Parts: sequence; C-alpha cells; structure tokens
Amino acid sequence: MEKKIRVKLKGFDVQVLDKSAQKIIDAAISSGAKTSGPIPLPTRIKKFTLNRSPHIDKRSMETFEMRVHKRLIDILSPTGKTIDALTHLQLPVGVGIEIK
Repeated sequence: MEKKIRVKLKGFDVQVLDKSAQKIIDAAISSGAKTSGPIPLPTRIKKFTLNRSPHIDKRSMETFEMRVHKRLIDILSPTGKTIDALTHLQLPVGVGIEIK
C-alpha cells in the first residue's frame, strides 16, 4: 500500500490560497516527495440578504456574498523530511489547512 498525505486548503482570497499551495508543493518537492495538484475544488458561495433599514421599506434590501475557495494537494511517497517541512511551514493568515 502506497502512503500519501492529503492536504486541503480553504480560504477567502484566491491569490493567497494559490501562493500557499505553491509553498507546500515546493517544500514537498525539496524534501524528495512527489506531488499531485493543486486541484481546485468547487467554490462555495454563501449569500446573505439584509434589510437596509430596520423599520420600513422591505423592498430596499442589500445582498452580500462570501466565497470560500478550496484546493487539494496529494503528496505521494512522503519521507520524514517531508513531514518536518510541512509542520514547520509558515502560511499566511486567512488560509485554513487540513492534513490527513
């Protein structure tokens, strides 16, 4: 059975998310592992509609949306150096990381 590490990244800003994915791939390749990805997963869009005024005018509403972008990276045949490189990696604020 081949071992692999699956890394999922989540964030609101696409450019920061892609830079973080590139950092992870560079760290894995420099430690001698092979990588697959980053694979863009579907973007989740949450929409909120609020009244502009708290009293009258239900017809006057404002809509906001929040986009959550996701990336998936598979690290194939990781070594001990790969795991050390991933644990000591500094990622920017606003990027959620899940390692399995």
